[in-house]
Amino acid sequence: MSFGVIEEDSVAAIAAHPFGELHFTGERFALADVRLLAPILPSKVIGIGKNYADHAREMGGEPPAEPVVFIKPSTAVIGPGEAIAYPEKLTERVDHEGELAVVIGRMCREVPAARAAEVILGYTCGNDVTARDLQNRDGQWSRAKGFDTFCPLGPWIETSADPSDLAITTMVNGEVRQDSRTSLLLHDIPTLIEYVSQVMTLLPGDVILTGTPSGVGPLEVGDEVSVTVESIGTLTNRVVARD
Repeated sequence: MSFGVIEEDSVAAIAAHPFGELHFTGERFALADVRLLAPILPSKVIGIGKNYADHAREMGGEPPAEPVVFIKPSTAVIGPGEAIAYPEKLTERVDHEGELAVVIGRMCREVPAARAAEVILGYTCGNDVTARDLQNRDGQWSRAKGFDTFCPLGPWIETSADPSDLAITTMVNGEVRQDSRTSLLLHDIPTLIEYVSQVMTLLPGDVILTGTPSGVGPLEVGDEVSVTVESIGTLTNRVVARD
């Protein structure tokens, strides 16, 4: 695995990692000739639950006064084009949850909301795949959201997007399931970074999933699910049966 900067239809390779000053190796590849992996492998993925009012209500509750924080393991992360493995022996319902994801750019803690932009590397698309029946049964979310392959991220990290009002759409087999805007987030990104960093140190590459809008729904083996965030790109994965 190596990092690069996408420039139109090519990728300029960089040495080491994308944090701090970039050092280009001089190598350049056609975008069509490279395989895009998950753009980052975080030490942790921090999820935010019920961060759109319409989604909170579709799940049978009222919007929370404070962010609802949970953790997905790094082993759940996959990249664009990789398969979401449906564990049919363990769950009878697996849902998509399209989201805007924030990638942290440097180690930080207790970050004031006013300085949140200083610790952000960029943004990508995320899918907080969830075994809904297990979530309801367990009364907490770790197992339901922690399966291997249940955190697709990609297709890349966009470093120049303004996340305050971006369209976010989730499609399954070409049919629109979720259609909203990030301006409807109950707790905006600076608030989330301040809130989370009061609890835990954030490391370079850590990801915050900012929450999903209404329209979450089931996936079946064979489905193709795509999450598109305006100004960033589209993350597409196919669902397969887990071995």
